[in-house]
Amino acid sequence: MKKIIFTLFAATALSMAIGTSNTEASNYTVQSGDTLWKIASSNNISVNQILSWNNLSSNSIYPNQKIKVSAASTTVATPTKPAVSSTPVTSVNTYTVKSGDTLSRIARLHSTSVSSIQQLNKLSGSNIFPGQKLTVSGKVIATPTTTVKVPTAAPTVSSTSTYRVVSGDTLTNIAKRHNTSVSQLMSLNSLKSSSIRIGQVLKVDAKSATGSLVTVSNPVITPPVNSGAISTLVTSANSFLGTPYKWGGSAPGGFDCSGYIYYVYNQAGFSVPRTNTTGFYALSSPVSSPQIGDLVFFKDTYRPGISHMGILIGNNSFIHAGGDRVQITSLNDKYWSSKFDSYQRLNVMK
Repeated sequence: MKKIIFTLFAATALSMAIGTSNTEASNYTVQSGDTLWKIASSNNISVNQILSWNNLSSNSIYPNQKIKVSAASTTVATPTKPAVSSTPVTSVNTYTVKSGDTLSRIARLHSTSVSSIQQLNKLSGSNIFPGQKLTVSGKVIATPTTTVKVPTAAPTVSSTSTYRVVSGDTLTNIAKRHNTSVSQLMSLNSLKSSSIRIGQVLKVDAKSATGSLVTVSNPVITPPVNSGAISTLVTSANSFLGTPYKWGGSAPGGFDCSGYIYYVYNQAGFSVPRTNTTGFYALSSPVSSPQIGDLVFFKDTYRPGISHMGILIGNNSFIHAGGDRVQITSLNDKYWSSKFDSYQRLNVMK
C-alpha cells in the first residue's frame, strides 16, 4: 500500500514539474547589453508584443529583469488526457498579413516553416507589412477569434491643389515636395521670376485650374536593393531604442531626429553629413515605392515646413528620435499621419 501511495505522489510531482517548466519557458532574464528589439528578434516576436505582455510603457529594461516572451498561460498543467480537437481544418494557398503578424506566427498558423514561406515568396529577410499577400502551404487550423482593435487605414498623402508659401520656402523645394518642376510652377502661376513671398498661394499641379483634388495613396513597400547594408542599418537603428532625446544630439548619449539619422546611417557605412531635417530633405529624392531604410519626412510639427524625420522599418512603422526617446511609431498614428509629407531616399543609397 505504501508503495502505491509513493508511486502516485511521484507521478503527481513529475506532472507538476512538467507544467511548471512550460511556464518558465515563456520567460526571459534580461542580460547586459540586451534591447527589446534584440530579445524580440531572438524569440521571433515583435517589440509591441513584449510591451503588451509585460505591461511596459517604454522600451527601457535592465539586467536580470524577467520578461515574458510568449503569451503562454501560466496555469500549471494537469496530467489529464489531451482531448481530440474538433477544430475544422481548411486548405489555403495565400494569406494576407495583419498588423502584429510575424513570419513565425504565420508559419505556426499554417503548419509550415519560416524558411518555406520565405522560399515560396522569395523573401530575403523576415520583414513583412500589413496587407501583404503571402503564398503559404499546408493546412491552416482555425483558431478562436480574438477581438483586436483594428488600426485606422494607412495614411494617405493628399496633394492639395494649392500651397501657401511659408518662411524658408523656395520654388525648388516646393516643386520637389509636390513632384513637379520649377518651370511648371512658374507656368501655372504666371510667374516671371522665381521670387515668392510668405503667405503667397501657389497652384502646385496641372489639375489646380479645374479645382480637382489629387490623392496619392500610400505606396507599397518594396524589398531593399542592398539588403545586407539595409539590414545593418536597421539593426543599428534598433540598438538605440530608448536612447533619450537631446536637442542637437548626434551620439549614443542622446539624439535629436536628424542627429539620429546621421549617426545610424554612418554606422551602416553610408557617408552622410551632420545636417538638419531640411538638409537631409535636400540630399534625398522622392520615391513612389519606398523600401525599408528609406526616410520618412514630416512637416509642420514644431515649425512650418519639413521639421521631423525617421527611418522606414516595415510593418507600416518608422523608427525615430521623437518625444522623449528613440522609439518605433506606426504610420497610422493619428498625429504623425496628419503631419506626413513624403518618402525619400538618400542620394548616397542610389
